[in-house]
Amino acid sequence: MKKLNFAIPLFCMLSCVQSNVPIYRNADASIEDRVEDLLSRMTLEEKILQMNQITLGANLNQNNVGDASVEPVLGSYITYTATDPSEINQLQKRAVEQTRLGIPILFGFDAIHGFRTVYPIPLAQACSWNPELVEKACSICARESRLSGIPWTFSPMVDIARDGRWGRCAEGYGEDPYTASVFCAASVRGYQGDDLSDSTKIAACIKHYIGYGASEAGRDYVPTEISRQTLWDTYMPPYQAGIEAGVASVMSSFNSINGIPASADPYLLTHVLKRQFNWDGMIVSDWDAVKQLVYQGAAADHAESAERAVNAGLDMDMADLCYYDHLAQLVKERKVSEKTINDSVRRILRLKFKLGLFEKPYPPVTTPEQRFTLPGDLDVVGQLAEESSVLLKNDGTLPLGLKPRKIALIGPMADNYWELIGSWGGHPLAEDIVTIKKAFSDGFGAQNILYAKGCDFDGEDKSGYDEAVAKARQADVIVLCLGERASWSGENGIRSTLALPAVQEQLAIELKKTGRPMVLLLNNGRPLELCRLEPLVDAIVELWQPGISGGKPAAGIVSGRVNPSGKLAITFPYSTGQIPIYYNRRRTSRPFMGFYQDIPSEPLYDFGYGLSYSSFEYGDIRQVGESPMVFEISVMNTGLVDGKETVHWFISDPVSTVTRPYKELKFFEKKLVPAGKTATFRFEIDPLRDLGYVDENGHRYVERGKYQILVKDKMVEIEL
Repeated sequence: MKKLNFAIPLFCMLSCVQSNVPIYRNADASIEDRVEDLLSRMTLEEKILQMNQITLGANLNQNNVGDASVEPVLGSYITYTATDPSEINQLQKRAVEQTRLGIPILFGFDAIHGFRTVYPIPLAQACSWNPELVEKACSICARESRLSGIPWTFSPMVDIARDGRWGRCAEGYGEDPYTASVFCAASVRGYQGDDLSDSTKIAACIKHYIGYGASEAGRDYVPTEISRQTLWDTYMPPYQAGIEAGVASVMSSFNSINGIPASADPYLLTHVLKRQFNWDGMIVSDWDAVKQLVYQGAAADHAESAERAVNAGLDMDMADLCYYDHLAQLVKERKVSEKTINDSVRRILRLKFKLGLFEKPYPPVTTPEQRFTLPGDLDVVGQLAEESSVLLKNDGTLPLGLKPRKIALIGPMADNYWELIGSWGGHPLAEDIVTIKKAFSDGFGAQNILYAKGCDFDGEDKSGYDEAVAKARQADVIVLCLGERASWSGENGIRSTLALPAVQEQLAIELKKTGRPMVLLLNNGRPLELCRLEPLVDAIVELWQPGISGGKPAAGIVSGRVNPSGKLAITFPYSTGQIPIYYNRRRTSRPFMGFYQDIPSEPLYDFGYGLSYSSFEYGDIRQVGESPMVFEISVMNTGLVDGKETVHWFISDPVSTVTRPYKELKFFEKKLVPAGKTATFRFEIDPLRDLGYVDENGHRYVERGKYQILVKDKMVEIEL
């Protein structure tokens, strides 16, 4: 299959009388009947065409190079530049109206945290502890994407990330399996809704299956070593949650696990996903992952790469055309059966039918004003940005209030647009993005803002220090805006240290000498090493990469208009040398020894940490139900302002056949607690789900014995 063959008659529905319409063209027939009918009419060549995906247009990811030279009759296309449905319709028309069977193209795009109305990166979303709000944001993304002609997104990413040096931790929900599971399910619901054929919904794709986030030393694409029990205990739960939520597709990962590449592992792809989970969705490779089997030493050439991947259960080959080039010959040589081909094509066609592409292949042509940045949508993503922000330190400097005072707004992030967006930033326009400077000028009055850049993100140029110090001396308070460029995180965004470049840290040192109170605003896509910056400042607000809302949540939190409610979904180590450090580590053989001799052994900020302008007093945990087991805790807002509080419920199993972590998150709930009022938080326990563990085959067990239920410093013990 070196060249695409267009020497086939045109498909023309108008020539058919109703009685002769093929079953697959009958919208009243069941999807399974339509799939089987269409499959029975396809040649081997037509089937193989469906199993390939390539790109059209420039790629947002500099690590991937697209090939737009192949005509649009393959199964799927990634389009990185098209935001106008008329562009998609032109391509779709050729597939639908100028091929024998009229099978529509499935267009995809990496809408990771928004299409054009871009919201905070997924790591930030998890810090909101508000899955309902994330579901709404994903629904906005789905509508914008589908109305632009793109019904498939390669999101959510649910890799468990415990090493902040790995750039892709920005794209997931942090270090905890339960947290990632909850936000995975919320994202899938937001993208897909109840009906994939809905003109405002898109197919989700959970990725990267599996263990990609366990990269050694934070390096991308490298092999991982994961025991089978840890695979099921730590890395599998978010995928199970996505499957249960009805996700339409899964993307296999680049990495090998225990010597077998994930994109060619029959246990993971076929035994677990398709058989054990009884899932009928479609599996697509990551970019060039099939041909990369050669680099991994798992195949001698691209033909063998295609053979191993398709026989393992990989349905669609993204970008490298190994399936396109070699599957027909592999079938001829009986190295791949047509039954295997049929199973993959069946899954691809099923998704296209579920999306309603055969009935409505062409999205309506609408204007950008009708599709993007609608007022209600801006409210949702703005609230998500606010609730994702985490107050890490406050000695009483914040909130500033709105009383007129001079604010020295300093730093490379202060008047920057694009670095606020983060990696995989979709299609925002500069005019959509609110800089920190603009937000502070609007909130505090432009006449009260003294701006100086101070320095760039990195490099050796300190010539801006003097201006920054001079502005600081004229001000009542310094707001220092530091952070990372968007390109420093995301795919291949590997860093050897979590510390910000020295030129930024030194700027803080110089400003400290002025004696003015200093608030540090952070924009970044990973946890940072703050052990040198933390003593220099009076308050720290972690904004992450907030999307087009940009500086609005920062101005709101600093002024007090917004009461911060975010809590960390990933641990902030004291220094990079502590990595890996995460809250749910298994028990050590000598808990009284094994500490660092040159740095603290505890992280700077724990998982679940986050301050508020309210103060919350926790009561004791009490059991209020036996069957089912229900526990409650009362939380009183003893502060002067209303505040949202998230209660994290952990369990601990001190003695188990398979040793367990010191504690494991099993439930969380976020509520608004008015000042002076008390709210009750409840946790209903399913013993097998919440107290049990999984073995190396994914089977769950619960043992007799004592368990602890933990909330902050509160604990009750139960016995099964």
